[in-house]
Amino acid sequence: MAIVADTSGVDGVARTCASLGVSVASYYRARRPRVHGPRRPRRSPRALSAAEAADLLSILHEDRFADLAPAQVYATLLDEERFICSERTMYRVLAAHHEVRERRAQRRHPAYAAPELLATGPNQLWSWDITKLKGPATWSYYYLYVILDVFSRCAVGWMVAPRESAELAKKLIGATCVRQGIDRDHLTIHADRGSSMRSKLVAELLADLGITKTHSRPHVSNDNPYSEAGFKTLKYRPDFPARFGCLEDARAYCADFFAWYNGEHYHSGIGLHTPDDVHYGRAQARTAKRAVVLAAAQRAHPERFVNGTPCPPPLPTAVWINKPKTGEVIPSQNHSLN
Repeated sequence: MAIVADTSGVDGVARTCASLGVSVASYYRARRPRVHGPRRPRRSPRALSAAEAADLLSILHEDRFADLAPAQVYATLLDEERFICSERTMYRVLAAHHEVRERRAQRRHPAYAAPELLATGPNQLWSWDITKLKGPATWSYYYLYVILDVFSRCAVGWMVAPRESAELAKKLIGATCVRQGIDRDHLTIHADRGSSMRSKLVAELLADLGITKTHSRPHVSNDNPYSEAGFKTLKYRPDFPARFGCLEDARAYCADFFAWYNGEHYHSGIGLHTPDDVHYGRAQARTAKRAVVLAAAQRAHPERFVNGTPCPPPLPTAVWINKPKTGEVIPSQNHSLN
């Protein structure tokens, strides 16, 4: 932008800019020589030299100052009749070396990758967890162990015990694998990071059976969503008691619940089928029968189906724990947990 102005003094520049509706700063910026390429930041003549900054950093690294903030170091040096620099300069030098927050040696926790697990059929991916059931008195609990097939949502194994134990978990997993006829190198079992889940007994059993084990990230409940959703379904039942009178009461209730959950509960995450139907291969036939019923209803009253013949809810073709956000993956047609 070229500006022709009466430059006979500051007042003349101001009057000309005002008449043109241009700020005085824009006028002087237009007259400034244009610099090509990035400008180099000018170094303040008051800045510490490289040697002075190195000396300051060595002082801040002294053992007596390792736990102190720059304000404390600044005050201590003044009481010792020494002035190196201002408190703000200390912060500036520390920031240049990425030492503002902590200058001591710190333990760095590893970055845990999110487990990305896929199931395209039953008995490929199991999820297991333990939840507490309140006993008859305060601070008394029974422990419900549940193994859930992620693809079919079928509770393939469960147990109520008076305590949490790696030995009990080992027995449940072993018996469930035998009952389901699990082949080697065919199954992955996922769990959180509880003591029983990470125990040596369970790890050795899974290794002997040729089963891959995975764990959730620390303090991330979303890495084990299917077990958590199953426990919510249990505890939000209208007849779920506030407390169980004894261990036998808890076992009897859970026996009735899992019979209903596996055989009668129409699960929205698997096309409104029961977990047993999906797990044992009966869901496709039921879907075909539902399609026949819907087609007959459409033929009887076509005016009620403005979008054509309705289709029954589809079965999922793939179920993920932490579906990858990028890349081509097998799509899951339904992501609902309950």
